[in-house]
Amino acid sequence: MSLPHAILTALLEKPSSGLELTRRFDRSIGYFWSATHQQIYRELGKLEAEGHIRALPSKQPARGQKKSYEVLPAGRAELARWTAASQDPKPHRDVMLLRLRAAAVVGTDGLETDLRRHLELHRLQLAEYQEIEKRDFPPGKDAPQDRLRHLVLRAGIDLETFWTQWLTHALEEFAELPGPATA
Repeated sequence: MSLPHAILTALLEKPSSGLELTRRFDRSIGYFWSATHQQIYRELGKLEAEGHIRALPSKQPARGQKKSYEVLPAGRAELARWTAASQDPKPHRDVMLLRLRAAAVVGTDGLETDLRRHLELHRLQLAEYQEIEKRDFPPGKDAPQDRLRHLVLRAGIDLETFWTQWLTHALEEFAELPGPATA
């Protein structure tokens, strides 16, 4: 149920078309809640049907013109209700961790290479988040909205830091394994 709330959040920040939302998801929200172009358009239709958003009137009627949407009071109320509601954490599911567990019984062929690839990907993502932090959150940018957005970014930085440290440790463990590890 979170995609509609992600869209309501984005539209409250700035009324947008579906294409603009897709681009914004790619640049910010998508770092922690991804959605395809089709999913976004499908949710826009549902949110409009539920009376949570509306298409802004266009300046010039034209066939095929993109619609921009804004949040209606019912949408703001739904987002506030959802934000205030309690929610339990979801269990963590990670394919790499499952693969490592399986390697304990079938062997580690190919796994070390993929661990190195994952480490590089997490290092790149961490660098990107750190660059965003440097660019978008300079010292003194302390408005409540900025502090909350920065808190979300810090979660990404901390998660990527965790994964780079953990993968480095995993590769050190691999280096100490005797020969090819097999069951």
